Amino acid sequence: MKRNAIVLSVVTLAVALMLYAGSRLAVPHDKPAAGGKLRGNPQGALAPDFTLQSLDGRTVRLADLRGKAVVLNFWATWCGPCKIEMPWLDEFQKKYSAQGVEVIGVSMDEDRSKVGPFIQELGVGYTILHGTEEVGDAYGGVQFLPATFYIDREGKIVDRVFGLVSHSEIEGNIKKSMGTVAAVPPAQEHADTHEGH
Repeated sequence: MKRNAIVLSVVTLAVALMLYAGSRLAVPHDKPAAGGKLRGNPQGALAPDFTLQSLDGRTVRLADLRGKAVVLNFWATWCGPCKIEMPWLDEFQKKYSAQGVEVIGVSMDEDRSKVGPFIQELGVGYTILHGTEEVGDAYGGVQFLPATFYIDREGKIVDRVFGLVSHSEIEGNIKKSMGTVAAVPPAQEHADTHEGH
């Protein structure tokens, strides 16, 4: 038990150092990117609609969530960085649900029998769906996990992030999808990048 606490402390410290250094921790997904509808920068594009089954047997359609800010997170049980951020996403679901935020986790596990026990162990309470490669392809091919899409109340993608980022960056992106923080248009972001040159 003591050894597990030491290992967990070392892993947590390593992740904290990587986040402090600005690195993103991501795990390659073994499926090649098919390209799908979302190529390049998807900001401003309508999020591809899908219908998937939840862990508790409900049918969930993305379009039915229109009017809410959606955090669409692709993950898998074998993805270490996913395990780190999922409790944060659960925290944000609880914090912002009254303001119309919906966190949706899409499991990309081939062995679905592992998903339920994994979620139960983590204590995650937001909606978890069984993903398909077709849905992953529709989002440009999920090459790295975690992959998170922040979708505004009109169903448009505000931002896309591959890999683990900091707790505060996730919250900032949620606020952008809620419309409480102005999103930087891609053209403006590009111009800002080159202002210093």
